[in-house]
Amino acid sequence: MTRGRGGAMQRAAAGAGGARAAGPLRGAPLLDPNAGRRGGAGAGVQGRGGPRVGSAGSRPLPAQPPARARGWSQRLVGDPKATSASPDLAPDVFVLRVRLEETGEMFRVANCRGDMTVRELKEELDLMVGIPFNLQRLQYLDEGVLMDEATLTFHDVVPGGMISLCVWHHDGWTQLVLAAVEGDPSKLSCLGVTEDSFYRTANSEHFEGEKWKQWTSQRAFVALYVASHRGHIDAVQYLLEHGASCLSRSPLGRTPLHVAAVMGQLDCISLLVRHGASIHDRDAKGETPISIAHRLNQIQSERQMYLLHQRAKSGIRDPSDLVMQKALRRVKSGPGSKKMMMTPH
Repeated sequence: MTRGRGGAMQRAAAGAGGARAAGPLRGAPLLDPNAGRRGGAGAGVQGRGGPRVGSAGSRPLPAQPPARARGWSQRLVGDPKATSASPDLAPDVFVLRVRLEETGEMFRVANCRGDMTVRELKEELDLMVGIPFNLQRLQYLDEGVLMDEATLTFHDVVPGGMISLCVWHHDGWTQLVLAAVEGDPSKLSCLGVTEDSFYRTANSEHFEGEKWKQWTSQRAFVALYVASHRGHIDAVQYLLEHGASCLSRSPLGRTPLHVAAVMGQLDCISLLVRHGASIHDRDAKGETPISIAHRLNQIQSERQMYLLHQRAKSGIRDPSDLVMQKALRRVKSGPGSKKMMMTPH
């Protein structure tokens, strides 16, 4: 009887071990580098305010079994604690990787959640990548454009997964964004950012008068937004001198100063403020350039904007002025400086 029980126990253990070994280990899903350039061409709707990525033409990814998704998440998350525990312990907050397909740049988005909507992710990428959210198309596993109002869980996005970000390619937006990313004024000058431009697209070739002016000013703003984010001072200077408005806003209410502040682009901050940008303009979430710099711990941006604001209020033209030096010493001193900098006006 004892021998029989031992044999049964051995067989049971072997069966359990076999069950564990039977599940194939899957690595992180690989993306086709051309994924962002295929599919979803008709997934957007052209609106009066510019391209808008919507749910039309989007198709959800096939749902995956929860256990399978949890298994993937454990293998993708870099935290060893997340990989060693039970599948039921998948993190509530996780990191995603985002690849800008047109340039190959990689971005890391922290604090993602399963109940986060695609639109909310785009709003974060608006600041992180510097591309207005209405020009973004997101794809996952090359399965079509992600729907704005759906959650990451709905699209079966797992922790550590890679999202493809593609720029809206109709109406010449891809070429314009790439030129702004490069910061090349000569390229920008040929892409419809001024009223006297000869550049035309299938959409704009019949525009005249006010409609043409609106189209070129929108393109100039997007170029300024991207160039300010990337810190291309020559491109920013060119665009401002040729009519781009630093007071214009993205669909999220953000100005070029918002993204310059987020990235710590001090030269661009100075140039934008000199051309009339306000450090107190609020976006759709109520954040100003100075408050968003404070939230993201961009201390140099915060300090620069405060000093420029104080200089403008005092009518100081020379930054070496004694009053300016005194203000600088106050900013650099003691615990009261941060409170002083963040006082609303």
